[in-house]
Amino acid sequence: MRAAVLEAPNTPLQIQDLVQDEPQHGEVRVKMGAAGICASDHHVMDGSAAFPLPSVLGHEGAGTIESVGPGVSELKPGDRCILSFVTPCGQCPTCRKGSPQLCDLHQATGSRLLDGSVRLHDRDGAEVFQMGKLGVFGEHVVTAQQACYPIPDQVPMEVAALIGCSVTTGVGAVINQPTAEAGMTMAVIGAGGVGLNAIQGAKMLNASRIIAVDIHEHKLEFARRFGATDTVNARNVNVGAAIRELTDGGVDFAFDTFGSDVTANQVFDSLGKGGTGVIVGLAPTEAVGSFDLVDMVRKQKTMVGSYYGSASPHRTFQKLIDMYVTGRIEIDHIVQRRYPLDQINEAFAALERGEDGRGVIVYD
Repeated sequence: MRAAVLEAPNTPLQIQDLVQDEPQHGEVRVKMGAAGICASDHHVMDGSAAFPLPSVLGHEGAGTIESVGPGVSELKPGDRCILSFVTPCGQCPTCRKGSPQLCDLHQATGSRLLDGSVRLHDRDGAEVFQMGKLGVFGEHVVTAQQACYPIPDQVPMEVAALIGCSVTTGVGAVINQPTAEAGMTMAVIGAGGVGLNAIQGAKMLNASRIIAVDIHEHKLEFARRFGATDTVNARNVNVGAAIRELTDGGVDFAFDTFGSDVTANQVFDSLGKGGTGVIVGLAPTEAVGSFDLVDMVRKQKTMVGSYYGSASPHRTFQKLIDMYVTGRIEIDHIVQRRYPLDQINEAFAALERGEDGRGVIVYD
């Protein structure tokens, strides 16, 4: 099968013909339908995130079950599915505590499948890894059955792909916060794919103010289409001061959907008394934040992390599917660009330029 392979950081993705093994026990082969172009993939490409190489990148995708291995009982050929970039084992202590998005075995095995092996090889027999145990920048994916969530026919593949990462990560980070309430003030720093969906999550909770922050004016205007009530251009002002002025002291919740020490500090500075900062975007490896600890105590601020929507991805998938089918969430218009697999480097160039919305690889 054909796939986009990253051989080394800071080099273009290469379209290669790879050898794919048959699904093993509990595994399925998925024919890809659509794959989103996400900044997390770009972090691997530019070397700011450490992943084993060579690797088929791509972790935001959806497709159709083509074949199943032995022991698969919940899925069948023809099922249309969202793919989860976390494959929960269901048996580790973290899964049993109800946090499958933090599965111990998934993290321990990294870019290999849960049994520690790989299903892709190049023509010389060398191993090729799959990002998130998926690698959706390939025409087919072999992965564990628990990575697949069936979807109804009325959910388009492009929409399902985005639910696989940016929608679940953004909306989930907001609606799954245990102390979030209707009427709160919220700020979202970063108006990319995840940020737009965090804004939609804030809108779902009837936040009284939803402040979008970015360095591109056109992205801030785009964010208003998804529920932002106010915007702050981080190129022009001190973000924390601007948000505190807009909200008479600071917001109840602020979300860093970009991922850096700068944006994390902006989140902290944006909070009012008793406010909660949520770090959603993955910062470069070894990045650290530095907060005013006295301010944290005296204003009783809280800083938390949110991975993959802060809850079981499959549970959040179902909520989002229901919201999409009933017209309560906008996903179609987040997709602004469509590419064939051969143009994947052009797709990432658009991401680097900071263009609005999401680009998507569309398969035949």
